[in-house]
Amino acid sequence: MDIDTALTPQEIADILKISKSTVYDLIKKKEINSYRVGKKVRVDLKDVEAYKNKTKNIKSNDTHTSPPNILAHALSDTMPKNEESLDEYSFVISGQDPILDILCRYLDCYANGIRVLRSYQGSYNGIYALYCGKVQVATAHIWDGKTGEYNIPYVERMLPGIPAVIVRFVGRTQGFYVAKDNPKGIKGWDDFKRSDIFIVNREKGSGTRILLDEHLRKMNIIGKDILGYSRECISHLATASIIARGGADLGIGNEKACSQVQGVDFIPIQKEKYDLIIKKEDINQPEILAILDILKSEDFRMEVLGIGGYDISEMGKIIAET
Repeated sequence: MDIDTALTPQEIADILKISKSTVYDLIKKKEINSYRVGKKVRVDLKDVEAYKNKTKNIKSNDTHTSPPNILAHALSDTMPKNEESLDEYSFVISGQDPILDILCRYLDCYANGIRVLRSYQGSYNGIYALYCGKVQVATAHIWDGKTGEYNIPYVERMLPGIPAVIVRFVGRTQGFYVAKDNPKGIKGWDDFKRSDIFIVNREKGSGTRILLDEHLRKMNIIGKDILGYSRECISHLATASIIARGGADLGIGNEKACSQVQGVDFIPIQKEKYDLIIKKEDINQPEILAILDILKSEDFRMEVLGIGGYDISEMGKIIAET
């Protein structure tokens, strides 16, 4: 294999005999050089070899000790010492909202520190990853058009036979992103019927995409008949940026992200619930107990409130068990 061969995180995990989550952690900590090709992370084989040699050099300074596992410097002393348990230890939270970064920071400072990995997936895919055991906490804001409820109907359907706990994280306001001063006079869902409106959509599996599709279903509108429906972006900020540059007339996202982009107006359309989904069997795990403790702490609540755009009135409340 050529030294310039580009490897995926899974291929690196196979070479080093570690989990893919640990590979992402090493990349995030800049232990392994990486780069992006579009949305995908890639690492050259030569950089994997450089990482291995670097750890060997560190350990060669002491000839009286047997070399430990090459991941020793990337894992805390409290982690399991055998490779078979590494995958079981990895604690992953799925979700895209920036306040998850704050939560992870609080976890890192909690007691002796709790290492958390992030999986930047949309709501639907996050719940499915929880079902498959790839994440330990999923976050979701999925609206069900039949019941008018958030998240609970989807958790019941997507985690068959798996009791789950749904914990309120925050409330947010979803709305339409339009150009400054709303030149197209966009007011509500009926504007998706117009032939002069070009939209930008969110990726499949995101709560925002499902919100749109549910409303279109209720109005008997076929998505592909809408100009721009097939054009996708993967964040609220990216959506707002496209609107600001004149790349589309209409997008959907939350109020907070819109406020960070100049040249975009926000039209509120719906209050939504952004929740944490946890398997009931995990509710007494140290990491989960730490999260529940942090959500009730005044420091965390005030930091989130200070950012603006979030309703913390029910933060930490168990709203349903399935």
